[in-house]
Amino acid sequence: MAGHVPEVWVSDRYSAQQTHGVRHQTCLAHLARDTAFAFEHGSDDLPFRFKLWFGKAFDLARAIADFAASTLTRKKHDLERQLEILLVAPTRCDLARQLQAKIGRARNQLLTFCDYPGEVDVTNNTSERKLRPCVIQRKVTNGYRAMWAAEAEADVRTTIDTARLKGANPFSVIVSILA
Repeated sequence: MAGHVPEVWVSDRYSAQQTHGVRHQTCLAHLARDTAFAFEHGSDDLPFRFKLWFGKAFDLARAIADFAASTLTRKKHDLERQLEILLVAPTRCDLARQLQAKIGRARNQLLTFCDYPGEVDVTNNTSERKLRPCVIQRKVTNGYRAMWAAEAEADVRTTIDTARLKGANPFSVIVSILA
């Protein structure tokens, strides 16, 4: 990223992603999937209680633009208080304990979106969807034999995606770059 440090970085819990931004929003969808697994295969109700908590966080994210700053602050505080209770809840289930530990390690990255209403997503699904064509291309072609080809592919895809984000015609943008 050539030394660029974004204000907020949204990613899953992959360790290499943890230091890219000034602040970090952990993808709640990834943790919600881990919660669903613990709920289905575990032996107590703690994963279900985490599932309810994630539901409240997703509900807040969906309606975040509708709240006054004071209401958003109160709702965030309520979620933080509920999370504290869940993180210290006793459990005998190994899956629930592992889930508790995983969510506990991410606790300061779960509600960052509240500090940037409407600007920060609660998931990295959009980023993953943007990367999917590149991953498919790599798998279908079995990768690139030359670095210049991989870099050219990245340049073209970046140009097209940026043009689409700005509402421009990607073909016209490429033609203007080459002209």
